[in-house]
Amino acid sequence: MITYNKVNEENGWLSNMSAHSINYENKIWRTAEALFQAMRFNDETIKEIIRNEKSPMGAKMKSKKHKNSYAIELRSAEDIENMKLCVKLKLEQHPDLKRRLLATGDNEIVEDIGKRNAPNHLFWGKRNTNNGWIGTNTMGKIWMEFREQLKIENLTEMN
Repeated sequence: MITYNKVNEENGWLSNMSAHSINYENKIWRTAEALFQAMRFNDETIKEIIRNEKSPMGAKMKSKKHKNSYAIELRSAEDIENMKLCVKLKLEQHPDLKRRLLATGDNEIVEDIGKRNAPNHLFWGKRNTNNGWIGTNTMGKIWMEFREQLKIENLTEMN
């Protein structure tokens, strides 16, 4: 099992909070987290407030501050598709991450949410309890989905 939690840990590059900037619609976003949070809004002013935030946690907090203006439902199919786009762009714009993702082999990838127990955290990741892991691990599943796509692309290129 490959787990990640904090960006300064071994697999921290998997985190949306990692310092991998993303160019999206001709704008630079400092992190996937900032872009993902901004994609929850239609209001360009709010999007820019989030984009201009220096830290990924700050971007997340700015988003929460404006939660009454969310244009999509959290954890919905649209929210998941936005997350997939952020991961896709991160991989495309940082090719070294493709190599690192492939190096995870067939191991399960889990966003380890630590002791956090909120429904949002249990949706995106998993929490290790005395009875084993609980949570949906949507982020881990997204990473594993992209890993499988990369494997197929590599096989196609080899033939």
